[in-house]
Amino acid sequence: MIHPSYVDLMQAVNSQVEEGEEPVISSRYSIVMATARRARQLIAGDEALVRAKGSTKPLSIAVEELNQQEVKILTEADKEEMRRRIAEELELESGDAADHDSDADADTEAEADAQEDGEEEEDEEDEA
Repeated sequence: MIHPSYVDLMQAVNSQVEEGEEPVISSRYSIVMATARRARQLIAGDEALVRAKGSTKPLSIAVEELNQQEVKILTEADKEEMRRRIAEELELESGDAADHDSDADADTEAEADAQEDGEEEEDEEDEA
């Protein structure tokens, strides 16, 4: 028998779902797909979040991560929320960069004006 079973994994993944909400995983297919996706991430070089008992195989590690709730499976609503937050953060960062650029431009203009004023004063002194 496979340990943990599909049922145990589905219970672990859905343990954070509040009563009345739709479960994150509702079929064996979904749990297999989620586990396979995580195993591929591990193969690609992501760091394991747990140590699988007696195995270093990516699939075993992925199963154990799901069972210990170290990896969260996102619902479509979670994914959309995450995309919105990332977009807002990027917008804020680009806005901060634009503000910083405009401040730098203003400083450069002020320096240029001061330099021009200094040159005009020198010219006036030379004429006198």
